[in-house]
Amino acid sequence: MFKQRQPASSKNGNMVITVEGSQSARNLPGSNATSWTKLVLDMHSPGTSARSLTCSYCNVEQPPRAKHCHDCDRCVLQFDHHCVWLGTCVGQGNHCRFWWYICEETALCLWTGILYIIYLKVNISRAWWKDAIIIMLLVILSISLIFLLLLLLFHSYLILTNQTTYELVRRRRIPYLRGIPERVYPFSKGLCRNLYNFCFVRRSMDELERIPNALELEEMSRPYTCLDFLTCRCC
Repeated sequence: MFKQRQPASSKNGNMVITVEGSQSARNLPGSNATSWTKLVLDMHSPGTSARSLTCSYCNVEQPPRAKHCHDCDRCVLQFDHHCVWLGTCVGQGNHCRFWWYICEETALCLWTGILYIIYLKVNISRAWWKDAIIIMLLVILSISLIFLLLLLLFHSYLILTNQTTYELVRRRRIPYLRGIPERVYPFSKGLCRNLYNFCFVRRSMDELERIPNALELEEMSRPYTCLDFLTCRCC
């Protein structure tokens, strides 16, 4: 996450970025707002104006995949969604931890359901109404498990294609994604590389993803052939 409360032309000439809502801040290379503006413009398509990229709330130029969250009142790098259950945004810095959180919740529901079923099997000779509460809890748990499994599969799909929930849902409304075919994932580096980057790579502010150029998008839109699978193009 990053947040800018002062105008870009502040007195100290530095643009302070707050990462993940912590108090520690870092100065961008060049130690001034102009360096950040140039860095952001280099990530976007040629001809993009800085004014069209400036957040009207934070007064800072947004790199690709960033979005202002009105609930957190800050711009979030690689914005996925605002989780009302956790009370925070899911983005570049915590998406991996969010996936593991869903995985652990799914495993917990599954294990608890198994224990309930074992209990009912052991006490199968009893009248069913004596275990009505356990049966009701098992039904609720089953519904929760289905929801968690679908959520886990959905975010696994996003990880393998290097997408976010916001980009998938609002694709036609995001300026840098409007002209890209539906089945082309502009930020995907292949299944294996996407998974590796998601789990092990922690990007700094000057290593953010840029928008692919026309030649790269044309290569991504090329249909897969048998040779592509043999050469692991999809990976």
